[in-house]
Amino acid sequence: MTDEASLTLFQQQEANRRRTTLLVVGFVLFFAWLGFGGDFIYWLATAHEPPAARHTVWWFGMAATALGVLLAWYAYSTGPEKVLWATGAEEVTDPATDQQRQLVNVVEEMAIAAGVPRPRIWIVSDPDPNAFATGLDPRHAHVAVTQGLLDLCSRDELQAVIAHELGHVKNLDVRLMTTLAALVGAVLLMRDGATRIFFSPGSGRIGGSGGGGGRGGRKNLGPLVAVLLVVWIVSWILAPIISQLLALAVSRKREYLADAMGAQFTRNPLALASALQKIESADAPTTHIKQGAAHLCIADPLGRRLTSHEGFLADLLATHPPMAKRITILRGMGYAALKKEGGSAA
Repeated sequence: MTDEASLTLFQQQEANRRRTTLLVVGFVLFFAWLGFGGDFIYWLATAHEPPAARHTVWWFGMAATALGVLLAWYAYSTGPEKVLWATGAEEVTDPATDQQRQLVNVVEEMAIAAGVPRPRIWIVSDPDPNAFATGLDPRHAHVAVTQGLLDLCSRDELQAVIAHELGHVKNLDVRLMTTLAALVGAVLLMRDGATRIFFSPGSGRIGGSGGGGGRGGRKNLGPLVAVLLVVWIVSWILAPIISQLLALAVSRKREYLADAMGAQFTRNPLALASALQKIESADAPTTHIKQGAAHLCIADPLGRRLTSHEGFLADLLATHPPMAKRITILRGMGYAALKKEGGSAA
């Protein structure tokens, strides 16, 4: 937290651009490993076969790398739309109720305070209070709130929540976290497909009945091939878990800074502390926001059990830092500001 907070805005933005690039490159390299790793295992397994039966053209690797590039490009370019679609959010273009008009006014005010263009505004029809921002840059940003948040929060509290989300927008956190959400979804999709291929009955692969006989059968596979095959399969299994843990870690490090920026934009950290307290006290998790986009939200949409505690397990699995700690920091900021104002008035 200290290292992140010590960076200037431009350093934060540049760091997020760099992390997004590294994330996409790592995603493509992972697919290259899956493809060329499979090619290498197949090449070793057929090394003693007749020339016509050997694996010489490594088309698995070429195809997987090309697929990784296409998926990364698609995830990056369509990530915001996919996140909004997945949550069932509806855009507010012509405010029809007092709540919607207040939301639009608050977003416009906070966009001016943050110095960013007004983002597009969305409402998720969910009774649990929550909010998130998505997009690739401030000019193409979206802010979404749940109906539960509109019902629960006062104007000042809603303003503080929106200011928090615009802190993510201004820092370019949304670019990194939206891209990560889209890539996590792509990895989950590929993992499910690979599971069906490798573990389906009668597939001729793992779990199937084929490939056991002849000189090219598994009985002639050396220990190196067996080890590589296990590592390759484990890569498929662990990829979505690792990518989701990465998403959680990325989110936790940015929530404190967005809280501070929200307090700065509103000059009212106690309002954000009050909003977070109400959100934390909500009973039900947010049903419309799934695991792949949980790290985008202001509070864990999947339940508050982990974010109500500190420790190794919470640090590893929670989508957000401990809510009590965030609230304590914000209250400290608010009380310090009130004390300073009182001293100045005296």
